Amino acid sequence: MPAAPARVSAGCAPRNAPTPSPPDSTRPKKSEEAAMNVGFIGLGIMGRPMAAHLADAGHTLYVYDINPAPEDLLGKGAKACSSSKEVAEKADVIITMVPDTPHVEAALFGKGGVAEGLKPGKIVVDMSSISPIETKAFAKRINELGCDYLDAPVSGGEVGAKAASLTIMVGGPDKAFETVKPLFEKMGKNVTLVGGNGDGQTTKVANQIIVALTIEAVGEALLFASKAGADPAKVRQALMGGFASSRILEVHGERMVKRTFDPGFRIELHQKDLNLALSGARALGLSLPNTATCQELFNACAAHGGKAWDHSGMVRALEIMANFEIGQNQRVTEPAE
Repeated sequence: MPAAPARVSAGCAPRNAPTPSPPDSTRPKKSEEAAMNVGFIGLGIMGRPMAAHLADAGHTLYVYDINPAPEDLLGKGAKACSSSKEVAEKADVIITMVPDTPHVEAALFGKGGVAEGLKPGKIVVDMSSISPIETKAFAKRINELGCDYLDAPVSGGEVGAKAASLTIMVGGPDKAFETVKPLFEKMGKNVTLVGGNGDGQTTKVANQIIVALTIEAVGEALLFASKAGADPAKVRQALMGGFASSRILEVHGERMVKRTFDPGFRIELHQKDLNLALSGARALGLSLPNTATCQELFNACAAHGGKAWDHSGMVRALEIMANFEIGQNQRVTEPAE
């Protein structure tokens, strides 16, 4: 009796038969991120590269700054606006990146400000580093206009802004965060929704406390090692392999050794952030003694003309007190040419 033919289910290939690849036109395509209309207000050291990443990602970008819009941004397709109001009229997500609390207030609520151009449903995102208390008040005023508000300060400085590797700490409603998250991911690598409005700014203040105290610790350590006669560059190299290793030892320790104090992140801006920490601590009934010490060291730098130094320049205040500069031994013992 002949063997029965192999049974094949309708519509299926025989077992072990290769499945043909669909033609290119029918293959599923990777979904592309939808372009958004984004406004960006504040095109300084940080804002300019952050905005550029959004333009590079294909988003329609409307920009405004008190100075003329940079040509490189315009070359990427950014559209210059005449006011913050115009930015808000044209964009669905409006980002501010300006130096301090009064600047944010002016950009949002001043004459020709964002509030004048808003319509319900838009999202305002402040990526500046400002007062958590004032942030909550700003959020309430924006919410009353029918719009959501996110506070999303960043850490990483100019290097992080250029490399799109910023840490972004966000406060605000979940839905608005999910809408804006694809934009955040074009500007940073570590994006966290911390909590409600104000919590992003509170996180940034905490970050600045840690950064200031670590700069001070690195400065003391390298100053001690150098005064004791050790090569501070080699000391730093050795410490980078141990428990004392940190990003600040890596980046700012190198600045201290090489004497490169061009900002970066200016001392006057870190002074502003520590003022927020100390005033907040007073309101909460807290003592932050080492934060206060770091602020005094920054104040000493400012008194010596250093407001615009990179914040790693805090070490100069320690050097003035020691009457000794990191690397001085090495320079003194170098043979004359």
